[in-house]
Amino acid sequence: MSAPKLTPDEATSEGGTASSRRSVLFTGARVFDGRSDGLTGPTSVLLAEGRIAAIGERDNAPSDALVIDADGRTLTPGFIDAHAHVMLQPTLADAANTDLAYHGLYGASMAKLYLSRGYTTIRDTGGNTFSLKKAIDAGITEGPRIFPSGPIISQTSGHGDFTPAAEPSRLVGGHRDNMQVDGHLLVVDGVPEMLQAARYVLGRGASQIKLAVSGGCASERDPLDITEFTAEEIEAAVKVAADWNTYVATHVYNTSGIRRAVEAGVRTIEHANLIDAKTLELMKERGTWLSPQVSVYVSDPPGLAPLTKKKFTQAREGLDTLFGLAKKSGFDRIGFGSDIISAPDTLARINDEFVHRTTWFDPAEILRQATSNNGRMLALAGPRNPYPGTLGVIEPGALADVLLIDGDPLADPSVLTDPEQNLVVIVKDGQVFKNLLDDSK
Repeated sequence: MSAPKLTPDEATSEGGTASSRRSVLFTGARVFDGRSDGLTGPTSVLLAEGRIAAIGERDNAPSDALVIDADGRTLTPGFIDAHAHVMLQPTLADAANTDLAYHGLYGASMAKLYLSRGYTTIRDTGGNTFSLKKAIDAGITEGPRIFPSGPIISQTSGHGDFTPAAEPSRLVGGHRDNMQVDGHLLVVDGVPEMLQAARYVLGRGASQIKLAVSGGCASERDPLDITEFTAEEIEAAVKVAADWNTYVATHVYNTSGIRRAVEAGVRTIEHANLIDAKTLELMKERGTWLSPQVSVYVSDPPGLAPLTKKKFTQAREGLDTLFGLAKKSGFDRIGFGSDIISAPDTLARINDEFVHRTTWFDPAEILRQATSNNGRMLALAGPRNPYPGTLGVIEPGALADVLLIDGDPLADPSVLTDPEQNLVVIVKDGQVFKNLLDDSK
Protein backbone atom coordinates (compact mmCIF):
# COMPACT_ATOMS: atom_id res chain seq x y z
CA MET A 1 0.00 0.00 0.00
CA SER A 2 1.44 3.38 -0.99
CA ALA A 3 1.78 6.26 1.43
CA PRO A 4 -1.16 8.68 1.58
CA LYS A 5 -0.85 11.77 -0.57
CA LEU A 6 -0.88 15.13 1.16
CA THR A 7 -3.35 17.88 0.39
CA PRO A 8 -2.84 21.65 0.46
CA ASP A 9 -5.22 21.96 3.41
CA GLU A 10 -2.83 19.87 5.49
CA ALA A 11 -0.21 22.61 5.40
CA THR A 12 0.37 24.65 8.53
CA SER A 13 2.31 27.82 9.14
CA GLU A 14 4.59 26.21 11.73
CA GLY A 15 5.59 22.61 12.28
CA GLY A 16 2.73 20.92 10.45
CA THR A 17 2.43 18.76 7.36
CA ALA A 18 3.66 20.09 4.04
CA SER A 19 1.34 21.30 1.33
CA SER A 20 1.20 19.76 -2.12
CA ARG A 21 3.42 21.31 -4.78
CA ARG A 22 1.25 24.30 -5.58
CA SER A 23 3.08 26.98 -7.53
CA VAL A 24 4.60 29.64 -5.30
CA LEU A 25 5.41 33.20 -6.35
CA PHE A 26 7.69 35.31 -4.19
CA THR A 27 7.50 39.03 -4.91
CA GLY A 28 9.77 41.80 -3.65
CA ALA A 29 12.53 39.40 -2.58
CA ARG A 30 16.21 40.30 -2.42
CA VAL A 31 17.89 37.15 -3.68
CA PHE A 32 21.16 35.48 -2.68
CA ASP A 33 21.54 33.01 -5.55
CA GLY A 34 24.09 30.75 -3.81
CA ARG A 35 27.04 31.97 -5.86
CA SER A 36 27.20 35.77 -5.68
CA ASP A 37 28.76 38.11 -3.13
CA GLY A 38 25.61 40.15 -2.61
CA LEU A 39 21.85 40.36 -2.94
CA THR A 40 19.77 41.40 -5.91
CA GLY A 41 17.35 44.26 -5.76
CA PRO A 42 13.72 43.34 -5.01
CA THR A 43 12.56 40.82 -7.58
CA SER A 44 10.17 37.92 -8.07
CA VAL A 45 10.90 34.19 -8.02
CA LEU A 46 8.41 31.60 -9.28
CA LEU A 47 8.44 27.99 -8.07
CA ALA A 48 6.48 25.39 -10.05
CA GLU A 49 6.49 21.58 -10.20
CA GLY A 50 9.29 21.34 -7.67
CA ARG A 51 11.64 23.58 -9.67
CA ILE A 52 12.57 27.23 -9.83
CA ALA A 53 10.60 28.23 -12.89
CA ALA A 54 11.54 31.89 -13.37
CA ILE A 55 13.33 34.83 -11.79
CA GLY A 56 12.30 38.42 -12.39
CA GLU A 57 9.10 37.38 -14.17
CA ARG A 58 5.65 37.09 -12.68
CA ASP A 59 3.26 37.30 -15.63
CA ASN A 60 3.51 33.55 -16.27
CA ALA A 61 2.56 32.58 -12.71
CA PRO A 62 -0.58 30.37 -12.56
CA SER A 63 -3.68 32.16 -11.34
CA ASP A 64 -3.92 29.86 -8.32
CA ALA A 65 -0.26 30.31 -7.28
CA LEU A 66 0.44 31.08 -3.66
CA VAL A 67 1.77 34.66 -3.67
CA ILE A 68 4.19 35.57 -0.87
CA ASP A 69 5.13 39.23 -0.56
CA ALA A 70 8.74 39.13 0.66
CA ASP A 71 8.69 42.88 1.28
CA GLY A 72 12.46 43.21 0.86
CA ARG A 73 13.38 40.14 2.90
CA THR A 74 16.23 37.85 1.80
CA LEU A 75 15.54 34.76 -0.31
CA THR A 76 18.31 32.12 -0.23
CA PRO A 77 18.68 28.53 -1.36
CA GLY A 78 17.83 25.95 1.29
CA PHE A 79 20.82 25.15 3.47
CA ILE A 80 22.74 21.89 3.09
CA ASP A 81 24.53 20.08 5.94
CA ALA A 82 27.23 18.01 4.26
CA HIS A 83 28.19 16.12 7.43
CA ALA A 84 25.10 15.08 9.39
CA HIS A 85 24.28 12.15 11.67
CA VAL A 86 20.53 12.40 12.00
CA MET A 87 20.08 8.90 13.51
CA LEU A 88 22.90 9.22 16.04
CA GLN A 89 21.48 11.83 18.41
CA PRO A 90 20.60 9.59 21.41
CA THR A 91 23.44 9.27 23.93
CA LEU A 92 25.68 6.26 23.40
CA ALA A 93 24.30 4.65 26.55
CA ASP A 94 20.74 5.31 25.40
CA ALA A 95 21.46 3.96 21.92
CA ALA A 96 23.07 0.83 23.36
CA ASN A 97 19.99 0.05 25.45
CA THR A 98 17.31 0.66 22.84
CA ASP A 99 16.46 -0.90 19.51
CA LEU A 100 16.41 0.41 15.96
CA ALA A 101 12.72 1.34 16.18
CA TYR A 102 13.58 3.82 18.94
CA HIS A 103 16.48 5.16 16.91
CA GLY A 104 14.18 5.65 13.94
CA LEU A 105 11.60 7.57 15.94
CA TYR A 106 14.32 9.70 17.46
CA GLY A 107 15.84 10.27 14.02
CA ALA A 108 12.47 11.36 12.63
CA SER A 109 12.20 14.04 15.30
CA MET A 110 15.74 15.22 14.48
CA ALA A 111 14.88 15.33 10.77
CA LYS A 112 12.03 17.73 11.55
CA LEU A 113 14.45 19.80 13.61
CA TYR A 114 16.86 20.01 10.68
CA LEU A 115 14.12 21.24 8.37
CA SER A 116 12.93 23.82 10.92
CA ARG A 117 16.48 25.26 10.95
CA GLY A 118 16.44 25.72 7.17
CA TYR A 119 18.27 22.55 6.12
CA THR A 120 16.38 21.22 3.15
CA THR A 121 19.16 18.70 2.37
CA ILE A 122 21.64 16.75 4.45
CA ARG A 123 24.40 14.35 3.50
CA ASP A 124 24.24 11.81 6.29
CA THR A 125 27.79 10.58 6.83
CA GLY A 126 27.08 7.64 9.11
CA GLY A 127 23.97 5.96 10.45
CA ASN A 128 21.16 3.70 9.35
CA THR A 129 19.09 6.37 7.61
CA PHE A 130 17.73 4.28 4.76
CA SER A 131 14.19 3.84 6.11
CA LEU A 132 14.01 7.40 7.44
CA LYS A 133 14.94 8.72 3.98
CA LYS A 134 12.21 6.60 2.38
CA ALA A 135 9.63 7.83 4.90
CA ILE A 136 10.52 11.46 4.26
CA ASP A 137 10.50 11.02 0.48
CA ALA A 138 7.08 9.32 0.71
CA GLY A 139 5.61 12.16 2.77
CA ILE A 140 5.07 9.97 5.85
CA THR A 141 7.14 12.34 7.98
CA GLU A 142 8.85 15.68 7.47
CA GLY A 143 12.53 16.25 7.01
CA PRO A 144 15.28 17.22 4.59
CA ARG A 145 16.42 15.39 1.52
CA ILE A 146 18.89 12.76 2.69
CA PHE A 147 21.99 11.64 0.82
CA PRO A 148 22.68 8.49 2.90
CA SER A 149 26.03 6.85 3.50
CA GLY A 150 24.52 4.12 5.63
CA PRO A 151 26.92 2.61 8.17
CA ILE A 152 30.35 4.16 8.65
CA ILE A 153 32.93 1.60 7.56
CA SER A 154 35.74 1.37 10.11
CA GLN A 155 38.41 -1.12 11.20
CA THR A 156 39.00 -3.06 14.38
CA SER A 157 39.90 -0.50 17.08
CA GLY A 158 39.22 2.25 14.55
CA HIS A 159 37.10 5.35 14.88
CA GLY A 160 33.60 4.31 15.90
CA ASP A 161 34.46 0.78 17.02
CA PHE A 162 32.43 0.75 20.23
CA THR A 163 32.91 -2.96 20.93
CA PRO A 164 33.15 -3.27 24.74
CA ALA A 165 36.69 -3.76 25.97
CA ALA A 166 35.66 -7.00 27.69
CA GLU A 167 34.22 -8.47 24.49
CA PRO A 168 36.53 -11.08 22.93
CA SER A 169 37.87 -10.46 19.46
CA ARG A 170 35.78 -11.72 16.56
CA LEU A 171 38.84 -13.89 15.80
CA VAL A 172 37.88 -16.03 18.80
CA GLY A 173 34.13 -15.83 18.52
CA GLY A 174 33.39 -12.32 19.84
CA HIS A 175 30.21 -10.51 18.78
CA ARG A 176 29.54 -7.26 16.99
CA ASP A 177 28.32 -4.39 19.17
CA ASN A 178 24.85 -2.85 18.89
CA MET A 179 26.02 0.01 16.67
CA GLN A 180 26.98 -2.59 14.06
CA VAL A 181 23.94 -4.80 14.58
CA ASP A 182 21.65 -1.77 14.13
CA GLY A 183 23.37 -0.77 10.90
CA HIS A 184 25.04 2.46 12.02
CA LEU A 185 28.58 1.12 11.70
CA LEU A 186 30.51 -1.73 10.09
CA VAL A 187 33.91 -2.89 11.36
CA VAL A 188 35.88 -4.65 8.64
CA ASP A 189 39.48 -5.78 8.18
CA GLY A 190 41.21 -6.65 4.91
CA VAL A 191 40.33 -6.14 1.29
CA PRO A 192 37.69 -8.93 1.00
CA GLU A 193 35.67 -7.56 3.94
CA MET A 194 36.04 -4.01 2.60
CA LEU A 195 34.72 -5.08 -0.80
CA GLN A 196 31.76 -6.80 0.82
CA ALA A 197 30.95 -3.82 3.05
CA ALA A 198 31.21 -1.27 0.24
CA ARG A 199 28.99 -3.32 -2.04
CA TYR A 200 26.51 -3.85 0.78
CA VAL A 201 26.02 -0.16 1.59
CA LEU A 202 25.64 0.78 -2.06
CA GLY A 203 23.16 -2.03 -2.56
CA ARG A 204 21.13 -0.69 0.36
CA GLY A 205 20.88 2.70 -1.37
CA ALA A 206 23.90 4.68 -0.17
CA SER A 207 24.67 7.67 -2.38
CA GLN A 208 28.33 7.54 -1.31
CA ILE A 209 30.60 5.39 0.87
CA LYS A 210 31.95 6.69 4.20
CA LEU A 211 35.21 5.34 5.64
CA ALA A 212 37.08 6.17 8.85
CA VAL A 213 40.77 6.62 7.99
CA SER A 214 42.09 8.04 11.26
CA GLY A 215 41.25 8.19 14.92
CA GLY A 216 38.39 10.38 16.01
CA CYS A 217 37.08 12.35 18.96
CA ALA A 218 33.98 10.34 19.84
CA SER A 219 35.47 6.88 20.47
CA GLU A 220 38.07 6.14 23.13
CA ARG A 221 40.69 3.73 21.77
CA ASP A 222 41.75 5.61 18.62
CA PRO A 223 44.10 8.62 19.07
CA LEU A 224 43.90 11.30 16.36
CA ASP A 225 47.44 10.59 15.13
CA ILE A 226 46.78 7.00 14.02
CA THR A 227 46.12 6.11 10.39
CA GLU A 228 43.43 3.54 9.72
CA PHE A 229 43.01 1.16 6.79
CA THR A 230 45.85 0.26 4.48
CA ALA A 231 46.12 1.89 1.08
CA GLU A 232 44.89 -1.36 -0.47
CA GLU A 233 41.77 -1.39 1.72
CA ILE A 234 40.92 2.24 0.85
CA GLU A 235 41.59 1.61 -2.85
CA ALA A 236 39.20 -1.35 -2.73
CA ALA A 237 36.38 0.91 -1.50
CA VAL A 238 37.24 3.56 -4.10
CA LYS A 239 37.13 0.92 -6.85
CA VAL A 240 33.71 -0.30 -5.73
CA ALA A 241 32.44 3.29 -5.60
CA ALA A 242 33.79 3.95 -9.10
CA ASP A 243 32.10 0.80 -10.38
CA TRP A 244 28.85 2.24 -8.96
CA ASN A 245 29.65 5.67 -10.45
CA THR A 246 29.91 7.42 -7.10
CA TYR A 247 32.63 8.27 -4.59
CA VAL A 248 34.19 7.72 -1.17
CA ALA A 249 34.19 10.22 1.71
CA THR A 250 36.63 9.74 4.58
CA HIS A 251 36.68 10.76 8.21
CA VAL A 252 40.31 11.73 8.79
CA TYR A 253 42.18 14.30 10.91
CA ASN A 254 45.89 13.77 10.35
CA THR A 255 48.20 14.38 7.42
CA SER A 256 49.23 10.74 6.97
CA GLY A 257 45.64 9.55 6.70
CA ILE A 258 44.61 12.42 4.44
CA ARG A 259 47.46 11.74 2.00
CA ARG A 260 46.71 8.03 1.95
CA ALA A 261 43.03 8.70 1.26
CA VAL A 262 43.62 11.33 -1.44
CA GLU A 263 46.22 9.21 -3.22
CA ALA A 264 43.75 6.30 -3.18
CA GLY A 265 41.16 8.41 -4.99
CA VAL A 266 38.87 9.57 -2.17
CA ARG A 267 36.85 12.64 -3.21
CA THR A 268 35.94 14.31 0.09
CA ILE A 269 37.98 14.70 3.26
CA GLU A 270 35.87 15.11 6.40
CA HIS A 271 37.47 17.19 9.22
CA ALA A 272 41.21 17.49 8.29
CA ASN A 273 41.89 19.58 11.41
CA LEU A 274 45.53 18.44 11.64
CA ILE A 275 46.47 18.95 7.97
CA ASP A 276 49.67 20.60 6.73
CA ALA A 277 50.28 22.89 3.76
CA LYS A 278 51.74 20.24 1.43
CA THR A 279 48.82 17.90 1.99
CA LEU A 280 46.27 20.66 1.38
CA GLU A 281 48.12 21.44 -1.85
CA LEU A 282 47.80 17.76 -2.83
CA MET A 283 44.05 18.00 -2.25
CA LYS A 284 43.95 21.11 -4.40
CA GLU A 285 45.84 19.39 -7.22
CA ARG A 286 43.56 16.33 -7.12
CA GLY A 287 40.30 18.31 -6.93
CA THR A 288 39.47 16.82 -3.52
CA TRP A 289 36.79 18.50 -1.41
CA LEU A 290 37.29 19.65 2.17
CA SER A 291 34.29 19.11 4.46
CA PRO A 292 35.12 20.75 7.83
CA GLN A 293 33.05 21.60 10.91
CA VAL A 294 33.42 24.18 13.69
CA SER A 295 30.52 24.15 16.16
CA VAL A 296 31.17 20.61 17.37
CA TYR A 297 34.61 21.69 18.66
CA VAL A 298 33.72 25.05 20.18
CA SER A 299 33.17 23.56 23.63
CA ASP A 300 33.74 20.10 25.02
CA PRO A 301 30.68 17.89 25.43
CA PRO A 302 29.95 17.16 29.10
CA GLY A 303 31.35 14.11 30.85
CA LEU A 304 34.33 13.45 28.57
CA ALA A 305 37.00 10.97 29.60
CA PRO A 306 40.48 12.54 29.84
CA LEU A 307 41.71 10.98 26.56
CA THR A 308 38.59 12.07 24.69
CA LYS A 309 38.85 15.58 26.14
CA LYS A 310 42.45 15.76 24.92
CA LYS A 311 41.35 14.78 21.42
CA PHE A 312 38.67 17.50 21.32
CA THR A 313 41.32 20.04 22.36
CA GLN A 314 43.65 18.87 19.57
CA ALA A 315 40.88 19.11 16.99
CA ARG A 316 39.78 22.56 18.19
CA GLU A 317 43.32 23.94 18.12
CA GLY A 318 43.85 22.61 14.59
CA LEU A 319 40.99 24.61 13.07
CA ASP A 320 42.89 27.88 12.95
CA THR A 321 45.79 26.24 11.09
CA LEU A 322 43.42 24.43 8.70
CA PHE A 323 41.46 27.51 7.69
CA GLY A 324 44.53 29.73 7.69
CA LEU A 325 46.19 27.40 5.18
CA ALA A 326 43.03 27.26 3.08
CA LYS A 327 42.78 31.06 2.90
CA LYS A 328 46.49 31.48 2.15
CA SER A 329 46.46 28.94 -0.68
CA GLY A 330 43.16 30.06 -2.19
CA PHE A 331 41.61 26.64 -1.53
CA ASP A 332 37.89 27.24 -1.94
CA ARG A 333 36.49 23.74 -2.46
CA ILE A 334 35.13 23.93 1.08
CA GLY A 335 31.82 22.58 2.35
CA PHE A 336 29.67 23.25 5.40
CA GLY A 337 28.60 20.70 7.99
CA SER A 338 27.92 19.99 11.64
CA ASP A 339 29.05 16.47 12.73
CA ILE A 340 26.86 16.81 15.84
CA ILE A 341 26.36 13.44 17.55
CA SER A 342 24.44 12.54 20.72
CA ALA A 343 23.63 16.21 21.36
CA PRO A 344 20.10 17.21 20.28
CA ASP A 345 20.32 20.49 22.21
CA THR A 346 23.46 21.39 20.27
CA LEU A 347 21.78 20.34 17.04
CA ALA A 348 18.96 22.76 17.81
CA ARG A 349 21.63 25.50 17.66
CA ILE A 350 23.15 24.22 14.43
CA ASN A 351 22.95 27.66 12.81
CA ASP A 352 25.58 28.93 15.23
CA GLU A 353 27.97 27.43 12.66
CA PHE A 354 27.33 30.45 10.42
CA VAL A 355 28.62 32.77 13.15
CA HIS A 356 31.54 30.59 14.29
CA ARG A 357 32.98 30.54 10.76
CA THR A 358 33.20 34.34 10.60
CA THR A 359 36.54 34.03 12.44
CA TRP A 360 38.01 32.91 9.08
CA PHE A 361 35.49 33.61 6.32
CA ASP A 362 33.24 36.48 5.28
CA PRO A 363 29.47 35.86 5.34
CA ALA A 364 29.16 35.43 1.57
CA GLU A 365 31.83 32.72 1.60
CA ILE A 366 30.05 30.94 4.44
CA LEU A 367 26.66 31.07 2.70
CA ARG A 368 28.25 29.72 -0.48
CA GLN A 369 29.74 26.86 1.53
CA ALA A 370 26.29 26.00 2.93
CA THR A 371 24.53 26.24 -0.45
CA SER A 372 26.22 26.04 -3.86
CA ASN A 373 29.51 24.53 -2.63
CA ASN A 374 27.71 21.73 -0.83
CA GLY A 375 25.43 21.27 -3.83
CA ARG A 376 28.47 20.70 -6.04
CA MET A 377 29.96 18.30 -3.51
CA LEU A 378 26.79 16.22 -3.30
CA ALA A 379 26.65 16.07 -7.09
CA LEU A 380 29.74 13.83 -6.96
CA ALA A 381 27.26 11.00 -6.37
CA GLY A 382 26.46 11.07 -10.10
CA PRO A 383 23.70 8.57 -10.94
CA ARG A 384 23.55 7.52 -7.28
CA ASN A 385 22.17 10.99 -6.51
CA PRO A 386 18.68 10.27 -5.15
CA TYR A 387 17.42 13.74 -6.16
CA PRO A 388 18.55 14.49 -9.72
CA GLY A 389 18.75 18.22 -10.25
CA THR A 390 20.75 21.21 -9.12
CA LEU A 391 20.85 21.97 -5.40
CA GLY A 392 22.13 24.98 -3.49
CA VAL A 393 21.32 27.73 -5.99
CA ILE A 394 18.45 29.92 -7.05
CA GLU A 395 18.39 29.76 -10.82
CA PRO A 396 15.85 28.55 -13.40
CA GLY A 397 15.62 24.76 -13.41
CA ALA A 398 17.17 24.24 -9.98
CA LEU A 399 15.29 22.24 -7.37
CA ALA A 400 12.81 24.43 -5.49
CA ASP A 401 14.40 24.53 -2.03
CA VAL A 402 14.37 28.12 -0.72
CA LEU A 403 14.27 30.11 2.52
CA LEU A 404 12.84 33.56 3.16
CA ILE A 405 14.82 35.27 5.91
CA ASP A 406 13.84 38.30 7.94
CA GLY A 407 17.16 40.14 7.82
CA ASP A 408 20.30 40.09 5.71
CA PRO A 409 22.62 37.15 6.58
CA LEU A 410 25.29 38.61 4.30
CA ALA A 411 25.50 41.61 6.59
CA ASP A 412 24.73 39.83 9.87
CA PRO A 413 24.85 36.00 9.94
CA SER A 414 23.53 36.01 13.51
CA VAL A 415 19.99 36.50 12.16
CA LEU A 416 20.16 32.79 11.30
CA THR A 417 20.66 31.81 14.95
CA ASP A 418 17.00 32.63 15.69
CA PRO A 419 15.30 30.40 13.10
CA GLU A 420 11.92 30.36 14.85
CA GLN A 421 11.65 34.12 14.37
CA ASN A 422 13.76 34.90 11.31
CA LEU A 423 13.22 31.92 8.99
CA VAL A 424 9.78 33.13 7.99
CA VAL A 425 9.24 30.79 5.01
CA ILE A 426 10.76 27.35 4.39
CA VAL A 427 10.15 25.63 1.05
CA LYS A 428 11.50 22.20 0.12
CA ASP A 429 10.80 20.58 -3.23
CA GLY A 430 8.31 23.35 -3.98
CA GLN A 431 6.29 22.52 -0.85
CA VAL A 432 5.76 25.15 1.82
CA PHE A 433 6.65 23.69 5.20
CA LYS A 434 6.58 26.95 7.15
CA ASN A 435 5.01 30.32 6.36
CA LEU A 436 4.87 32.87 9.13
CA LEU A 437 3.52 35.42 6.66
CA ASP A 438 0.31 33.43 6.19
CA ASP A 439 -2.19 35.16 8.50
CA SER A 440 -5.12 33.05 7.32
CA LYS A 441 -4.46 30.41 9.97
